[in-house]
Amino acid sequence: MTKKETVNTNFSKYIKWFWITILGGTSAIILLFLLASWGFLGPLPSFEELENPENNLATEVISYDGKTLGKYFKENRTPVKYKDLPKNLIKALVATEDERFYEHSGIDFKATARAIVKMGKGGGGSTITQQLAKLLFHGEGSKNIVERVLQKVKEYVIAIQLERQYTKQEILTMYLNKYDFLNLAVGIRSASRIYFGKEPIDLTVSESAMLVGMLKNASYFNPLRRAELVKNRRNVVLSQMYRNDFISEKLKDSLQQKGLELNINREGHSDGYATYFREYLRDFMKTWIKNNPKPDGELYNLHRDGLKIYVTLDSRMQKYAEESMQEHMANLQRVFFKEQKNNRTAPFYDLEPSQVKVTMDQAMKRSNRWKRLKKQGVSEKEIRASFKKETDMRVFSWKGDIDTIMTPFDSIKYYKHFLRSGLLSIEPQSGHVKAWVGGINYNHFQYDAVKQQKRQVGSTFKPFVYATAINQLNLSPCDKYPNTLYTIPKEKYGMPEDWTPKNSDEKYGGELTLKAALAGSVNVITANLIDMVHPKNVASLAKRAGIETEIPEVPAIALGSVDLSLYEMVGAYSTFANKGLQVEPMMILKIEDKNGTVLEQFTPNSKEVLSEESAYVIVNLLEGVTEGGSGIRLRTSWGNYPDNVVTGYPYKFTNPIAGKTGTTQNQSDGWFMGIVPNLATGVWVGGEDRATHFAGITKGQGATMALPIWALYYKKLYADPKLNISKDEFEKPENLSIEIDCNKVKEEDILNETLEEEPEF
Repeated sequence: MTKKETVNTNFSKYIKWFWITILGGTSAIILLFLLASWGFLGPLPSFEELENPENNLATEVISYDGKTLGKYFKENRTPVKYKDLPKNLIKALVATEDERFYEHSGIDFKATARAIVKMGKGGGGSTITQQLAKLLFHGEGSKNIVERVLQKVKEYVIAIQLERQYTKQEILTMYLNKYDFLNLAVGIRSASRIYFGKEPIDLTVSESAMLVGMLKNASYFNPLRRAELVKNRRNVVLSQMYRNDFISEKLKDSLQQKGLELNINREGHSDGYATYFREYLRDFMKTWIKNNPKPDGELYNLHRDGLKIYVTLDSRMQKYAEESMQEHMANLQRVFFKEQKNNRTAPFYDLEPSQVKVTMDQAMKRSNRWKRLKKQGVSEKEIRASFKKETDMRVFSWKGDIDTIMTPFDSIKYYKHFLRSGLLSIEPQSGHVKAWVGGINYNHFQYDAVKQQKRQVGSTFKPFVYATAINQLNLSPCDKYPNTLYTIPKEKYGMPEDWTPKNSDEKYGGELTLKAALAGSVNVITANLIDMVHPKNVASLAKRAGIETEIPEVPAIALGSVDLSLYEMVGAYSTFANKGLQVEPMMILKIEDKNGTVLEQFTPNSKEVLSEESAYVIVNLLEGVTEGGSGIRLRTSWGNYPDNVVTGYPYKFTNPIAGKTGTTQNQSDGWFMGIVPNLATGVWVGGEDRATHFAGITKGQGATMALPIWALYYKKLYADPKLNISKDEFEKPENLSIEIDCNKVKEEDILNETLEEEPEF
């Protein structure tokens, strides 16, 4: 064989092995993909799974005005539709993650080849569709090279299936809805709200670029930890947008000079507005879910099924209510701390040292620390010792949480110093709860002062006595009764002893109209009235008005000796404003599933409690409280109050307001109930323990502790005309038979006396 023939033979072998290698490799790759598609490399998602990929969807609480108040979730994901995504976000995503997204069918072979060439040197070849496949069906990639190759093959197969199943727009939307942007921001809507405080459609080019930049690795590009790094990554995205002709060079250069301009709005279970209400709603939903299974019998999952709960609360009113409470309570607390410096049993009054010890001991045993250690089998002696050991902790203050070192025992005592508060607003005509503030800070004080707590109501109960008397006896606000001590004998109501209440100021003499008596919260006249109508009838009327707590049928209820919730009181007071018709308080409008199907629509229950005439007369009496009684502070600018409890609040309300203050024994509880024609609001202020209170009535009365919150709140409501909070007169019934103009009554009395003095002819 010649040399030339030998060369040709060898060349033919090389060609043969070249094609064997190429064809064999190609066949192996094809076989690998076929095996993957047939499920031999592990299960692939079924058609049904592709059609409905499993997601953990957050349940959303949506306010009356369409704002998200909060969520219940395992993952804080609330999906949005493509139409709710801004074009600049889509352009940033495509320019950065997959420039040929609209040209390929799930796999970009050019990008894949480039990634192979640059193996280990960056330049990933995954398309957006492949990244979605990874997020949906296996999450993080394996670190084992063989397993990762097999995963990659399955990603290719799934990506092709996704492209067949969904449009390009749907794939982009699913990807953005699925990605975890960290800090409880799962999906683009949560990310937009948490990092920038806005809905996705409102994102700017710069904001969209930052969020797209996080897609590379959210843990690494975390704006709360590595702001400068995230800014640099955002600028890369802006450069990619310029490169793809989505933005001009001038805009790119301008935006790259800007900071991130974050507006952090955390969405944890304890963050945001209406936290106490949302906790009440969570308990309500547990019962609702149990009683309302899915068609297949399976129970809804509050944290995964993406329900939408539409509630009656108004996000603006809720915001104003929380702001008003915080503004006043921070100031009131400062004054209380100042007073306690001279109190040897601080923060308690009326207790001997031995009683303080018992109170603190009970508080320790109720604490989570005690319960946790007890469950772990730790002895009581060791548990008590642990309460005396100093430890690092973060505690609440009105200037922000403080990192400090103190013993758990001292932290309990520190928290006992804080005055608590609750506020509830109800629209009387509909029963809709508009604002619910259960405490001063949900993270640190989780006991709800609206519905969970019951406290002595003091003089705020007196209107129910007056209402019973007016409804039964057709009394007028101008009727007069002696301001003298009134005794009810013990035999009459089976009491252990005679009952002779005293006025708080211990001033007596003369006669007072009912209007003046209620305005001045005169105890002796209230005692007279309850004896006239019988305590049983007063308790019955209060129950019909919405008080659910069992009320003892004894005369002492006239002065508010009974413990009631703020929820009950505001609901019952709403009856007066609604012409005697009691509408049961209502918090939920409807519940929908994740597809928008209405699962239940809620309607209010109502019943007549008082005649329209009697209700109007009670409102007229309550107006007297704010015109010349304990609520007169609403009408004046009262500043420079002792120790600056409330300095320079220029309330100066001129519109009709029906209200009632309440102060219980030793100033343990301060109340103010205030009504305008279309909104009833109650406020309570007090300590966790009844022994935690101001030393004197000046600072401890309801007009000082609770009324300012109401006033600040309504100032904010009236400053927002879109809310339409009424400044009108209460609607007067036609043909009112009860005289309410006491000046007119005086004129008639004078006329009658004159006529009696004239001789008969």
